[in-house]
Amino acid sequence: MALVRYQPLNLLGQLQNDLSQILERHLSEEQDGDNSKVVTSQWSPAVDIQEKEDRFIIKADLPGIPPEDIEVTMDNGVLTIKGERVDEKEEDKEGYHRIERVRGSFYRRFSLPDTADASGIEAKGENGVLMITIPKQQKAQPRKIEVKS
Repeated sequence: MALVRYQPLNLLGQLQNDLSQILERHLSEEQDGDNSKVVTSQWSPAVDIQEKEDRFIIKADLPGIPPEDIEVTMDNGVLTIKGERVDEKEEDKEGYHRIERVRGSFYRRFSLPDTADASGIEAKGENGVLMITIPKQQKAQPRKIEVKS
């Protein structure tokens, strides 16, 4: 028999996370704001979005998911990331186990600004992090228009 340390604060933290997700889903249904987390997905990866002078960078935490199993698409100014983390086959010989990592499908959508260049988007998966680089369009240079007589 294995001894397991009782940590009541971990239970409170998990409860807080669950309630936050429920509230977030409820609020996203009422508002037309950030709809990057779709209610039909079973979990949602953490994402960082950074804007640089010449590009946007999106980093998504997707540990345990091979890059070839992640689908990134672009359609009508909306970038979509989706995939699935499958269950691992485990044998339970001791009669006790703990599962904390979320499994199932995920789906995130991001509306891109007009300055994004959809034709130059690149995606790379490494060490459990998906990095998507979205270049910005070249600014139109002002030009002088000759007035003819």
